[in-house]
Amino acid sequence: MIVPVRRLAALCVLGTVVTGCGTGHTSRPDPSRPSEKASPSASAAARPPTLAPGPAGLAPVFKSAPRADGKTVALTFDADMTADQGPRAARGERFDNPALLATLRRLKVPATVFMTGRWAEEYPDQARSIGADPLFEVANHSYSHYAFTSRCYGLPTVAPDRMTADVERAFTAFKKVGIKNAMPYFRFPGGCYDRTALRNVARAGVTAVQWDVVGGDAFATDADAVAEEVLRGVRPGSVVVLHCTRSAAPATERAIRKVVPELRKRGYRFVRVSELIGQEGRGGAGNSSSSDRE
Repeated sequence: MIVPVRRLAALCVLGTVVTGCGTGHTSRPDPSRPSEKASPSASAAARPPTLAPGPAGLAPVFKSAPRADGKTVALTFDADMTADQGPRAARGERFDNPALLATLRRLKVPATVFMTGRWAEEYPDQARSIGADPLFEVANHSYSHYAFTSRCYGLPTVAPDRMTADVERAFTAFKKVGIKNAMPYFRFPGGCYDRTALRNVARAGVTAVQWDVVGGDAFATDADAVAEEVLRGVRPGSVVVLHCTRSAAPATERAIRKVVPELRKRGYRFVRVSELIGQEGRGGAGNSSSSDRE
């Protein structure tokens, strides 16, 4: 979900242009745990951590972990592709970014990739590679990347009675391409949601995951500016939203090469979203809610 950073800073949501990442429902068994050196781990039989359902049957919304639980930060990357963008891909537009994933691997940075089902179908080998890599975890970003509210940066919309099916269709797409352990987390296209959307995605058994730091990499060509945006915003327990996209977020990989060593210098440890949600589940007072709209 990609929107110019100035609009993001004002509204704290992303949307509009849809692109993705790569290199190279389902039951939800335990995936490999995120770690930089030695992070906490659960038994192999444990289920991924989730938040308790919100009031009135609404899906819980997670934005950041408790600030007092140590200097951890989760980098997340949206692998966006709408259901109707096949012709653009056929003409050569790249909705992936192998160089970014290669850099994360080289730097040994755990990350969570929020992937659309349509993206997984377009790049099945890359999707399977991401899902099989213990450094990463795959979460749900809808099948179609259509908006779950009526006004969301000009995105097409999903009808309320199709929202649950759209989420489940993405999990099915993941399974078909060989992603075995997709996480029960969901990121709304464009970051746009309301009570109706929360009620419908709750039926898919997911925790909605937003963010508290906008990287501002949408359409950016200045890697230093993107890096500064991230470094300015990160706090203990932060979730950073970025994109893995050659065509619409070309500066992200270069920005990551600046962000990672600087945050490590500041004492931060990179984790996946599942570890932050686990911190919340252990009783911390993080930034989560089931409000109408963030």
